[in-house]
Amino acid sequence: MKKPNDNPADPFKKALAEATKVMADNPELNVSYTVDPSGVTGDSVRLPQVSRRMSREEVLLARGTADALALKLKYHDDGVHNRYAPPGDMARDLYEALENARCEAMGARDMPGTASNIDVKIQNEAIRRGYDQCKQPADAPLSVAAGYLVRHLATGRPMPEAAANVMELWRPFIESQAGDTLDNLDDKLADQAEFAKFARQVITDLGYGDQLGDDPDDMDDQQDDQAEDDAEEQPDPDSTGEDDSDQEQADADAEQAQEQQQDQQQAQVSMDEMAEDDMGEETEMPEGEAPQEPPAPPPASEADPDYQVYMDTNDEEIAAEELAEAAELERLRAYLDQQLEPLKGAVSRLANKLQRRLQAQQNRSWEFDREEGILDAGRLARVVANPTTPLSFKVEKDTEFRDTVVTLLLDNSGSMRGRPISIAAICADVLARTLERCNVKVEILGFTTRAWKGGQAREAWLAEGRPQQPGRLNDLRHIIYKRADAPMRRTRANLGLMMKEGLLKENIDGEALEWAHRRMTARQEARKILMVISDGAPVDDSTLSVNPANYLEKHLRDVIAMVERRKQVELLAIGIGHDVTRYYDRAVTITDVEQLAGAMTEQLAALFDSDPRARARVMGIRRVS
Repeated sequence: MKKPNDNPADPFKKALAEATKVMADNPELNVSYTVDPSGVTGDSVRLPQVSRRMSREEVLLARGTADALALKLKYHDDGVHNRYAPPGDMARDLYEALENARCEAMGARDMPGTASNIDVKIQNEAIRRGYDQCKQPADAPLSVAAGYLVRHLATGRPMPEAAANVMELWRPFIESQAGDTLDNLDDKLADQAEFAKFARQVITDLGYGDQLGDDPDDMDDQQDDQAEDDAEEQPDPDSTGEDDSDQEQADADAEQAQEQQQDQQQAQVSMDEMAEDDMGEETEMPEGEAPQEPPAPPPASEADPDYQVYMDTNDEEIAAEELAEAAELERLRAYLDQQLEPLKGAVSRLANKLQRRLQAQQNRSWEFDREEGILDAGRLARVVANPTTPLSFKVEKDTEFRDTVVTLLLDNSGSMRGRPISIAAICADVLARTLERCNVKVEILGFTTRAWKGGQAREAWLAEGRPQQPGRLNDLRHIIYKRADAPMRRTRANLGLMMKEGLLKENIDGEALEWAHRRMTARQEARKILMVISDGAPVDDSTLSVNPANYLEKHLRDVIAMVERRKQVELLAIGIGHDVTRYYDRAVTITDVEQLAGAMTEQLAALFDSDPRARARVMGIRRVS
């Protein structure tokens, strides 16, 4: 007999978990259902939650996700994948997308029933990311479109509507650049190593060969050649010409050592000559094999095709712990805590207030007076009083609250020095810990430049005769204080880096916002919130002195417009002492840095408010007086 508290979805979950284990060929696989992003970690698979209602959409999405992850486990080898993986960001995105498409295509060939299930998953993800609304190639990632096209060509199946929209936008460009390579797709699918080489060729055809790094097969050949050279350098007793000699053994050893040294010198000279020849070939290859047309979108910025970067080789994206020793980070963190000791009580109260509001959103609710579900014991009294009254049931409503990621992008410019940066750092710490307790993932990023008034980029510009309209003339420094998946307890000391003398320099907001947006769109969460904390307009003296006065400001506006147009990320901003509402539609300007904690918590709490009118009231506030 079925108990009232039994979950009707349990039999389906159990059957799907067993099917996933069989398909992945791993009976020890641990399958769980969660509102966290789906994925694989070791021998554990996370699938989308299935509620008591077991709606058709939930069931199909769970099956499609389970099939996709199981096929990845069955056909994918991490060792081979990592061997050929490129280091560049764009090349790596293309490489990953093509490998996922290969695994799904292999599954569709060997187990045709998986194809329709995975179609549902792809359609769901494409709609969630707004791919059905894209009107031009620049609105959608090239890597995603390439993965869709490879899956389509390998299986012969039409892609789901939302995914097909992205694929068709990029298809003419992909086929014009890599059509000849794609003709050999069928021969490469079954062998992951061969397909990895095929993927690297596609990446080269699309114009991102400079991000591939060294070819691992060439490195193996060089190692084999080196081993052979070492073997040849070993002295041969028969070649000394001393077999018939009556000299003493000491003289023979001395001559043999001398000859060996000469052989080594000759081998070194030969290797140096080979290296010089190789370097000459490397310098000539790109000029002879450079693609006739530059790849789209332009590498400098997806938002503004006219935005130029004079030299980006010295830009860096770096973790906070790489900019200071662990002991120094702990000391700086202690200094930060000391600076904000007077505000500890106020900040704690705000954190508790935010946590109460967020947890209130997470509480499950019930729908009453339903014809089926769980018996509503609270309404049994009226049945006893009037036996003709029908029984009343209730149904638990599920929450989608936790499938969210928040990024805090902090301005680390010199004008933030002192109390503003201290307040920003401690509020980022409090928000991260508070949201983490509510199972919302938080990423903390910072942006500045590596030098004042231009770095090595400006020096190169001066050495090359000061070309006109050079574009950005400084070296960026984008800092990762906390990754979204890292627990706060391990990264707490990193926020002390903002107290480091000499860290805060100039701010180029547009590229930083584009970087943070790119990181967010690569994540799987259904809802993405990006909060920018800045104290004014982008400023870099070296750039603005040789470009139009609004050069950086125009780029920031273009990036904001791109983010708002794509609608993949919810964007809001807080200006410290300066009005940023001229850039951001949803923004608050505070006149006193001590108001920052309250403004941040109110803004975030409003975003999670289920009442749109209440949310609009808070988000419509443009100034905290």
